Parts: sequence; structure tokens; C-alpha cells
Amino acid sequence: MDIRESFLPGIGMKYQMDAASGDRIVVVIHDDGRRELYHFSYENLDESISMVTLEDQEARQLAALIGGMVYKPKQLESVEMAFDELTIEWYRIEPHYACVGKTIGELNIRQNSGASVIALMDKKKGKQVNPGPIAVLNMEATVIAVGEREQQKRFKQILMNGSG
Repeated sequence: MDIRESFLPGIGMKYQMDAASGDRIVVVIHDDGRRELYHFSYENLDESISMVTLEDQEARQLAALIGGMVYKPKQLESVEMAFDELTIEWYRIEPHYACVGKTIGELNIRQNSGASVIALMDKKKGKQVNPGPIAVLNMEATVIAVGEREQQKRFKQILMNGSG
């Protein structure tokens, strides 16, 4: 997911996100607290197909709904919880990832990314909390890591490419 932000002098901030579906969402946060949400179809990223304006409190309530504070889906492939600059992310190890069959130590995850693996959930080996360097990353396992956003990006590259 790629989020771009732009400062809008005299207006506020603009955030643009391209969803996995190809659609684009733009959020403009006005200095007075209003939020405008724009939706662009992947078929035409130049023309908004829908728009909604929300007051500050409405935007916060919608964010809570979308963020899962009211209802949390039973199956989550990827979850992110932000603690200021620190995030916890869930990564499913796909069969084509270069990290498959390697240990946390072999990949030097903490040294190469700055992120720390805090749990590993594997159908074969069950749940491992705070796994050590000899823990093997198997395909279709879920790895939970903590780190800042840039560290998380490097961590994902290590999973996919086998190196940072």
C-alpha cells in the first residue's frame, strides 16, 4: 500500500492511497476539521466517481469502524496497529518468497531491517512467541514483526528476496 501526502497551503493536508484493487482514495483534511473523501475507479484515475464530506466527529467514527474498533473480522491476513512511529505487522509467507526454509538468524532480520520478529504462527509448529534465531520460516506461516515503517519495508523485502 502506497500513501502519498501533500501539504495544501491554506487548506490542510491531502492523502492519496492506491488500493490493491487498483482504485484510488484521496482524503483531504481541512484545517477546520472537515474531511473530504474522493474515490477514483482504477479504470479512470483522473475523474472522481464518488465524494463525501464529513465533520471531524463523523470522520473519527468512520475511522473507528474501518479500523475494526467496533467489529474485528475473524480472519485477518494483515493487521497493523500504530504506536506513534512503531507498528506491528502480520506477514503471510507466500510459497514463492525467498525466505522459505530459512531461519530468522540466517536472514539476520534484526540486523538487516531493524525490525524484530515477536511471534511466528505456523500450522506445522504452532504458535511461537518471541521466536529465536533458529526458528524456521515456512511457507504459509504468519510472521508478526514490530518496527518503524522503514524497518517494516526492509523486513518485507527480506521475506520476499531473502536479503535486505
